[in-house]
Amino acid sequence: MNREKTGQPALNIKRVVIKIGTSVLLDREKKISVGMIKDIAKQVKAIKGMNIDVIIVSSGAIACGMETLILKKKPKEIEKRQALASIGQVRLMKMYMETFQREKIHVGQVLLTHEDIKSKSRCLNLMNTLNTLLAMDIVPVVNENDALSFKEIMFGDNDNLSALIAQISDADLLLLLSDVEGLFDRDPNKHPDARMIRVVKKIDEEIEKVAGGTRSEKSIGGMVSKLEAARKAGSYGISTRVVMGNIKDVALRVIKGDDIGTLFLPERKMTRKKWWTAFAFKVKGRIWVDEGAERAVLHFGKSLLPSGIIKTEGDFTRGECIEMNNGDGKVVAKGITNYSSSDINKIKGSKSIDIERKLGYKYTEEIIHRDNMVLL
Repeated sequence: MNREKTGQPALNIKRVVIKIGTSVLLDREKKISVGMIKDIAKQVKAIKGMNIDVIIVSSGAIACGMETLILKKKPKEIEKRQALASIGQVRLMKMYMETFQREKIHVGQVLLTHEDIKSKSRCLNLMNTLNTLLAMDIVPVVNENDALSFKEIMFGDNDNLSALIAQISDADLLLLLSDVEGLFDRDPNKHPDARMIRVVKKIDEEIEKVAGGTRSEKSIGGMVSKLEAARKAGSYGISTRVVMGNIKDVALRVIKGDDIGTLFLPERKMTRKKWWTAFAFKVKGRIWVDEGAERAVLHFGKSLLPSGIIKTEGDFTRGECIEMNNGDGKVVAKGITNYSSSDINKIKGSKSIDIERKLGYKYTEEIIHRDNMVLL
């Protein structure tokens, strides 16, 4: 049966998160294109007609602000960028509201900072809000709250934000509409014979090197951040596909099963508790462990004890999220620490029975308990 004619999805998808990069929304004059948003609205209408929920993560607020104030160069000062985002977000949502209304679709704006994910109560409220909007047949349009965000509460980019939204909403697919066709084995701008990698089964060091080698002014950070997003989504059992956003009906074609761009296959889905440790909490510090501790954690399912710790970095307190590095500096795990950095510096290399003698108190024997640890 011809799936294109039936209009039925070729994939078992009930909910999709579509991330739309700023470059996808720009026309030839580098202005936000209403025509592109219209095209997206028509695709969303067709996808919704297949009984599939759609959540949009859209960039473009700062670009809209620059256009409003007739600025050609993005300012370096974060305060000015925040002001542009404040102006531009209004204009951007007006475009979405008006174009989607023509397709008889209502949209709802959701602006977030990392604090909204870090807080369990606020994150649960976010889950409920997204589910309620979808139940009311409203398409959520999500963006980082750039008018308020600064380094400590930023997601960093909307690729990573879209991965978190896919995880939070239990989506089946993360679709990244970009200005690149997918992941190539070499930079296609420098090597005309570069080959696109159609399927990535696992994001390993080799794939990371490939992404790092396909650098260009537009896509360098772009592809690296897309690997990070695909890794996050994949760890929660969600497939990710990176495609060129200006291809005609690209989102609809993907849903119908067309093999476009690069598909990143998911891994085994982690629990919500593990997800919180891996992605929701900001890393506040780092510790380095010896080979014995690394082996015990990675291969024998053990907790981290003070005896295996070599050194610490950063000023963190009990209950915060920290990274665990091996001797080569590679991150092997993340977890919630039972002790502060100052405490760990006093007991590192010691046996658990010596904790109370050296500190004068003892919370637990483990620096990071296995249940509060995620292997990376």
